[in-house]
Amino acid sequence: MTHGHDDGAPAGAAGAGPIEETVAVPRPDSRELPGHIRAALDRMREKTAGSNTADTAGVPWEGRDLSGPGVDGSANPLHVFDEDDGTSPAEWTRVMAALTTGAAGEAEVTDVLSRIRVFAAVVPTLAVDEDDVHDHADHSGHEHDVAAHGDKAADVALVTMRAPDGRQALPVFTSVPALTAWNPIARPVAVWMPRACLSAVDEGCELVVVDAGAEHTYAVRRPAVWALAQQKPWTPSYRDQEIADEIAQVADLVPHLLNLGLAPGSGVATHTGSGAVMSGGGAGPELQIVAMPARDADAAGVRLMAATLKTLLADLPLLAERADSVDITVRRP
Repeated sequence: MTHGHDDGAPAGAAGAGPIEETVAVPRPDSRELPGHIRAALDRMREKTAGSNTADTAGVPWEGRDLSGPGVDGSANPLHVFDEDDGTSPAEWTRVMAALTTGAAGEAEVTDVLSRIRVFAAVVPTLAVDEDDVHDHADHSGHEHDVAAHGDKAADVALVTMRAPDGRQALPVFTSVPALTAWNPIARPVAVWMPRACLSAVDEGCELVVVDAGAEHTYAVRRPAVWALAQQKPWTPSYRDQEIADEIAQVADLVPHLLNLGLAPGSGVATHTGSGAVMSGGGAGPELQIVAMPARDADAAGVRLMAATLKTLLADLPLLAERADSVDITVRRP
């Protein structure tokens, strides 16, 4: 997306010239959950409230008959995972290879995630103190605080982690070996990725980290987590035309602004465990808004432009919902 004032400058010139300044648009302190997610979480909490006498569908355990045919070739009528060999799904392996070569992007990866099984990590509560926290390093060298969240009556606790920027993250794994290599005492629980994302929201996690510490570690940021939890398609913010249109509506209010452009943020790309660059899956800034000042703008005018744009962007509801984090980059024509 580009937005330009008509002063004879070439259209789409937002990518030209050296970078003058980069400022971060702060995340709002809180974001209201979409109604669909709130309703799903409320149903899940209602079904599991009180003593654990029923499953998450509200069916009592007492007198349960587990015999009978399963679904999709499963011998277990309760789930489809007993034929699962615990290895990574083939389409996940393919899309990670494509992401590394640049043949796929984050939209394609999220599409694959919407339909695959992953493993959440749980640990016995006797093995850790309640809300016990310890450091864990992945292949990228980043330290993460790892926590096991459970209550005193539970037998197992779901493992969460703290990302380098302080946000809570839920680790999930595409294979059992990847999970046990990351945490030898953890046990795998098979779950569809959309359900894992719904659990992440319930745990207060803004990130879901796929295969932490593995060759291909991929961070799913909050907007994609929400989309997966709602089982809706997801478009990266830097490709989202509706975001571009919303930003364009306020561009005329910014003094000394020549034009604007959207690009992937500095935190979109990441590295494999062996050092190759992946064109997505990073946990850092997701969206870069490139602002070009008018040719006659002095230093004070450029500062006013950047400050005004930052203020206006912070109040855009669609941008706040669909972009995990935003940087404004000022570039001279």
